[in-house]
Amino acid sequence: MKSSLQLAGIGLRTPHYSEILDKKPGVAWFEVHSENFFGDGGKPAYFLEKIREYYPISLHGVSLSIGSADELNWQYLKKLRDLIKWLHPCLISDHLAWSSIHGQYFHDLLPLPYTEESLKHIINRIQTIQTFLDRQILIENISSYVQYTHSTLSEWDFIKEVAQQSGCGILLDVNNIYVSAMNLEFNPATYLAGIPPRFIQEIHLAGFTSTYIDDKEMLIDTHNRPIVPAVWNLYREAIRLFGIKPTMIEWDTDIPALETLCLEAFRAEKIIRETYGSSRKLTA
Repeated sequence: MKSSLQLAGIGLRTPHYSEILDKKPGVAWFEVHSENFFGDGGKPAYFLEKIREYYPISLHGVSLSIGSADELNWQYLKKLRDLIKWLHPCLISDHLAWSSIHGQYFHDLLPLPYTEESLKHIINRIQTIQTFLDRQILIENISSYVQYTHSTLSEWDFIKEVAQQSGCGILLDVNNIYVSAMNLEFNPATYLAGIPPRFIQEIHLAGFTSTYIDDKEMLIDTHNRPIVPAVWNLYREAIRLFGIKPTMIEWDTDIPALETLCLEAFRAEKIIRETYGSSRKLTA
């Protein structure tokens, strides 16, 4: 399903609801976390309905656990389908990860082994989900801190095959690529070069923090600070390779002023314009 979007958006966060309606900032669109709107009514739903009168809205989930060995969570999917019918989002996404087993959920996005067996499992589940929702979904690459020794495919080859065989799109998180590349010691440019542009339908950008484990620096995808120059440079390369794509600024903790988020979005738009000129419209 195609939708008209404009360049860069930001995450819709509770502290900014009233200010967004009062000031109508010049960002192109907003992303919301699906699970935050599974309840009936309430203040968040009221503001979301008002804000969607002025901006396109995308849905981004964190609990689909698409890589789990458990049966699909049909209660979750029914709530997501109801939300889609109400909101008519421009994009729907979740992660190439697992976060539950035997019905027990973890508060993290855990990596998959990149094997043929895992590939078949993921493809089957995505196809089932898309049929149930009657919508294409996008799958996002996660940040990784460990990898499986028995993986037989690179992450970029794995996600490419997932998109090719399941019919889903890819939400490419450029920050996650950079974080994983630094942690696992691969070249992030190799990752970008391995993904065909036709599969990329959205891009995420975010900030990270660093820590040391056994004297080794590890980058942690914390979404709590500005995007660093190295990630902006990688984003510039992604735009050059993949063309103009809807881009979203993620900032989920230590949430700053709305103006700060808007400035990050405008910086992404500036990079797009420097690469492709002044046209604002794009198609997802």
